[in-house]
Amino acid sequence: MIRRFATLLLAAILTATLAPGVAAAAPATTHYTGVLRDGGSWVADVPARWNGTLVLYSHGFGALEAIDAPNPEVQQAMLDRGYALVGSSYDPNGSIWALNSATRDQFESLAAITRIIGRPRLTLALGSSMGGLVSGQEAQIGGRLIDGAVSICGLMAGGINLNNYQLDGTYALNQMLRPDDPVKLVRYASPAEGAAAAAALSATATAARATAAGQARVALATALLNMPTWSNSQAQAPRDAAGIATAQYEWMTGALPFIMPARYFIELSAGGNASWNTGVDYAALLARSPHRDTVETLYRRAGLSLRADLSSLTRHAGVRADKAAVRTLSRTSTLSGHLDVPNLTMHTLYDQLAPVEFQDQYARQVRTAGDQHLLRQSYVNRRGHCAFEPSEIIAAVRAVEHRVVTGRWDQVATARHLQADARALGLADDPAFVRYRPGRFVNDRHLKVRAGWPSAARLG
Repeated sequence: MIRRFATLLLAAILTATLAPGVAAAAPATTHYTGVLRDGGSWVADVPARWNGTLVLYSHGFGALEAIDAPNPEVQQAMLDRGYALVGSSYDPNGSIWALNSATRDQFESLAAITRIIGRPRLTLALGSSMGGLVSGQEAQIGGRLIDGAVSICGLMAGGINLNNYQLDGTYALNQMLRPDDPVKLVRYASPAEGAAAAAALSATATAARATAAGQARVALATALLNMPTWSNSQAQAPRDAAGIATAQYEWMTGALPFIMPARYFIELSAGGNASWNTGVDYAALLARSPHRDTVETLYRRAGLSLRADLSSLTRHAGVRADKAAVRTLSRTSTLSGHLDVPNLTMHTLYDQLAPVEFQDQYARQVRTAGDQHLLRQSYVNRRGHCAFEPSEIIAAVRAVEHRVVTGRWDQVATARHLQADARALGLADDPAFVRYRPGRFVNDRHLKVRAGWPSAARLG
């Protein structure tokens, strides 16, 4: 099926109608632009001393504008080192959760610039956040179009798992802290409706933390949300349960105003709600969580029964998905685990929008597909979503280049080598690669953490 899709995609690219234009952006760089068949746009920048590697950049969730690098600093650093860059806006007529068009538009952009500048020596996909999911899709179907991929801060667990883990956390806040006045969690009519729900839940959580019982229940919700354990307000990473719970609370109140309105756009793309918690066994889910100890400690201190709260969450879970929406997100917004080309992922240890635990889920999928020899994962000791230095991104690209050219990873994807290579670039930034193994992503509905897998009727 994947091969057939790739063949059809190639045929579409070859018949694409593009309208490139040329303008000089800088003396050492030539800037190109063009229009895609769906009305989207693409841009490319090619340095005068091109090293032969073309980087296809997939941007993250947000404005549907064509860019070819994560930010201007990374763009300039890559151009200075001879890399050519290309990227698209995706289809501007749809949702900003643009997975319905992103891979197609990216490959069309690649075809457009190749017609102008000629065939690259190497073509590498690079994507960040939602774009990391896109570059992951390109790595699994694009072996005839790209040679390797780098997915940074990627949503590698896919769109369904993204919505489901967020549902688990917000549902817990609703059920434990405002059972008589719950806010709406799915099927928003507008982003504003999601924003209002986020404001209400944040205010409820803040008020609840005035008591030990409230602190414990908020900690359970933030554990289900996979919130990071070190916040920007803390000078050192906390080791105690209270400090970790504070960090997760601070990340949560900052993240909810983004993730809850964003759900509207994912539902718009899917044609309905593709998340559910019917049948989820929340006790079994927490038992696998890397945050379990923190929650248990705070519940003991508060004199609360964690078992009773988890039982209540399981008993009252009743959000059902729209079957057609699940099918759509399964088709457009997930990864199979198969890899056509080498893929290196990079993640910060403390990411509030794409939990580092996503990397564990992705590695499990790749192992199941039997392609683990093509995957390497790297980690940066920093707080925040996509908070990477230019040297870290370029070092990751160079590691994949090595794998493509030699056919071997050797040691280039290890934390030690990536750190040394990033420093050797001389970019005067502060790379922070570290060895790390993430905890399990427990919200995946394919894990055996539910009282009963939802039947088609329960999903609907």
